[in-house]
Amino acid sequence: MTPGDRKRMLDALGLVDWRPRPDRIHASTGNVADEPAVAAAADVVTDEQAMERSPAPPSVEQGEAAPAQADASLDEAPAAFASARAEASDAVAEHDQRDEPADPVPEPPVEPSTHGQPGDVSQMDWDELEAWLATCDHRGASRPVFGIGARDADVLIVGEAPGANEDAQGVPFVGRAGKLLDRMLFAIGCSRETNVYITNICKFRPPNNRDPNADEVAADWPVLERQIELMNPKLVVAVGRVAAQTLLDSKQSLGKMRGTLHRYPRRELDVLVTYHPAFLLRSPGQKAKAWIDLKQIARRIAQA
Repeated sequence: MTPGDRKRMLDALGLVDWRPRPDRIHASTGNVADEPAVAAAADVVTDEQAMERSPAPPSVEQGEAAPAQADASLDEAPAAFASARAEASDAVAEHDQRDEPADPVPEPPVEPSTHGQPGDVSQMDWDELEAWLATCDHRGASRPVFGIGARDADVLIVGEAPGANEDAQGVPFVGRAGKLLDRMLFAIGCSRETNVYITNICKFRPPNNRDPNADEVAADWPVLERQIELMNPKLVVAVGRVAAQTLLDSKQSLGKMRGTLHRYPRRELDVLVTYHPAFLLRSPGQKAKAWIDLKQIARRIAQA
């Protein structure tokens, strides 16, 4: 194999050959001549590099839409999800929190929202529901994060709660984790602009980016239930441990819940559990499993 062939193969796999070129090796000592020390992590491609090499989703500003079907075969993961350590322990998957940093100063405990009762939202349409949520107690957050996407889609993606970036923009799943989620969806012919809807269980950012507590879940649960009723999806994708445990009323680990379809306890609706993209950014060894989950979502869409 020629050096050119080797480089093209590595580029196709999203890898980088960090070995020194033969002309940089000192003839007598075998050491690399005039090269600075390479960091210990330099022998693996970073997630950001892999994401840069994978096809970018179409620009929303340009008005382009994702293709109806993925271009690549579902039997082979794109470079953004390639992993050399797919066998990494499921126990690590417990730590799947959002990737924004916590606030440096703790905030006092908050009281649950007293604006409205669960029955108040049961007859609201999308616009009325979003407007009503804006009148609720923000619980220290800057704004509500209602959701985004196609309101008539067959797939509903549910996370746990907004993070710092989501709170600032009022949109779920933005920042690095959001970009990775967009690439994951694009790989199976989906996007938040065309055929999925994305929201969270809690609509306001918890203080310090902590997990939402029971009062916060209870305060926002009627909004999520009404979103599900209005949307009537074929599949709910629970993203991350907290979302999965809350939606399924389960204490099982994410590793035990993923890999099979579950039934939503309150209605005839299938739930698929998968990893949070923020977790995948920290644990790329689990990307092969995430790709299996994506293929299952794609097959479900094809059957709808």
